[in-house]
Amino acid sequence: MAHVSDQIADDILGYLKSHETKSLLRFITCGSVDDGKSTLIGRLLYESKMIFEDQLAALEADSKRVGTQGQEIDFALLVDGLAAEREQGITIDVAYRFFSTDRRKFIVADTPGHEQYTRNMATGASTAEVAILMIDARKGILTQTRRHSFIVSLLGIKHVVLAVNKLDIVDYDRAVYDEIVEAYAEFAKPLDFTSVTPIPMSALRGDNITDKSGHTPWYNGPTLMAYLETVEVADSAETTPFRMPVQWVNRPDLDFRGFAGMIAGGTVRPGDRVKALPSSRESTVKSIVTMGGDLNEAVAGQSVTITLNDEIDVSRGDVLCAADDPAPAADQFQATILWMNENEMLPGRTYLMKTGATTAQATVAAPKHAIDVNTMESLAAHTLALNEIGVCNLNLDRTIAFDAYKDNRDMGGFILIDRLSNETVGVGMIDFALRRASNIHRQALVIDKTARAESKGQKPVMLWFTGLSGSGKSTIANALEQKLHAMGRHTYILDGDNVRHGLNKDLGFTDADRVENIRRVSEVGKLMVDAGLLTLVSFISPFRSERRMARQMMEEGEFVEVHVDTPLAVAEERDVKGLYKKARRGEIKNFTGIDSPYEPPVDPEIRLDTTNQTPDEAADTLLAFLREKGYLA
Repeated sequence: MAHVSDQIADDILGYLKSHETKSLLRFITCGSVDDGKSTLIGRLLYESKMIFEDQLAALEADSKRVGTQGQEIDFALLVDGLAAEREQGITIDVAYRFFSTDRRKFIVADTPGHEQYTRNMATGASTAEVAILMIDARKGILTQTRRHSFIVSLLGIKHVVLAVNKLDIVDYDRAVYDEIVEAYAEFAKPLDFTSVTPIPMSALRGDNITDKSGHTPWYNGPTLMAYLETVEVADSAETTPFRMPVQWVNRPDLDFRGFAGMIAGGTVRPGDRVKALPSSRESTVKSIVTMGGDLNEAVAGQSVTITLNDEIDVSRGDVLCAADDPAPAADQFQATILWMNENEMLPGRTYLMKTGATTAQATVAAPKHAIDVNTMESLAAHTLALNEIGVCNLNLDRTIAFDAYKDNRDMGGFILIDRLSNETVGVGMIDFALRRASNIHRQALVIDKTARAESKGQKPVMLWFTGLSGSGKSTIANALEQKLHAMGRHTYILDGDNVRHGLNKDLGFTDADRVENIRRVSEVGKLMVDAGLLTLVSFISPFRSERRMARQMMEEGEFVEVHVDTPLAVAEERDVKGLYKKARRGEIKNFTGIDSPYEPPVDPEIRLDTTNQTPDEAADTLLAFLREKGYLA
């Protein structure tokens, strides 16, 4: 809803014109649970006359029915729209509201304070320019206050309002206010804020929201609305070099080919020379096309279609850049990651990384360190749990164009997606490309995999045996190797237990360690296939994601998944090593099939049923497969 102005009745065209030229400010409210964020936004809308009469009537009725303020208006209900939010009295999702005054237009995001929904808070902060950090005067600075402050800083917000709320409950005590302001100023010193503006207020009573409060005569600063109307927010994106991630190649007919997207940085004009990344092909801008006609200039934030004077190859996910100041391109980065999933990050696992219109596969390394949101100290960490923040290296399967997040939010920000569930599990900010991504190159070798295999008279392959402990993986692999050895074939077995005595002796059995266990073995197995060997890999390998990762390392036909399909009851009855008994007694933690999951293959090349097949018969089945597929030339 737009601001109610007398000009609407007298000069509607003039009002609409002035409304178009008003600046737009995006801001968020954040802080801990029940600090008054939703109430503040409701009060802002109410005081600015941004509520229709029927909305006000509904608000008054809802306040009496489900409100928390007795017979008075509960302003939080204006933005807490979910039933669960009203029942619990907390914000869960991000609620966006638009409103305007005579001086400015606003989009406000009401973000949740509960730790469980920190990911939603980060979503709201990602596009904001100002953060209103709410603090309950009774409670002072809490852990979630610090966490939100740090996330706000990470996401590039430079201006913070320190809203010391609920002062009416502490009798507008200036000493309480001063103590909170002083403590926060000390905490915020390491954070990269341009300004922190403290304001004493009561969102419920309206103190210092739109009008100065008589309850705080000792406060000489602006009201919240006055601050929001006048705060100067530099649009740094317009001063950066030209960047436009291509979202769509527009080809309506044979005579038109344009590249559509939102400009992420800088300015572009017809005639400007641009470079397409990662191909590095160059051309000049022919025209800037919009629904309203061609433009002589386009700036950051505008969505346009650009046509070029040359027929160069540009696809969705590529980036058009200023030719004289292009974005760097790399496939390895250091990044700061906020983990947003209840399942911890698994270093070594491959996730999908989405930045702009580009989606790549990213392998995340173990954190260099996690960050304590209370002290800003670096802590040792092997993984990241829900709401934890850490610095990690990422290795991508392709080269992408980027800018450091501090220089360009759109070019440096990304999300991580779980490949199986398709859930967003993390949000990250690129710090810089790793130097080794550009100064390490593959050495060309004269003798290649084909030559090595031909000298052995065989076609190299990795037979990946997966199944529960006790299913018979190692026994079958050993029987198969004996048969191949008798035939004069060149083989090697990578066995789970044996590898853990050497290469992987530093790893335990947590999910994160299991992922790293398989990653290392996959790399070794790839080298053995490159050496021309028939490689037998016998590991429980409980997760489909890591088995898929191993498959993707290999060329077509070089990976054969063998599911040794033995029911848990049968494997537990065999229990050759006595491991199941120990797991049942609680002596072994994270034991696959008992208190750690096993994800059976969906469509393996070979499935062996050891309940009606001996190890020798299973080995013969595999031998016949190898002959049929031409691996034994």
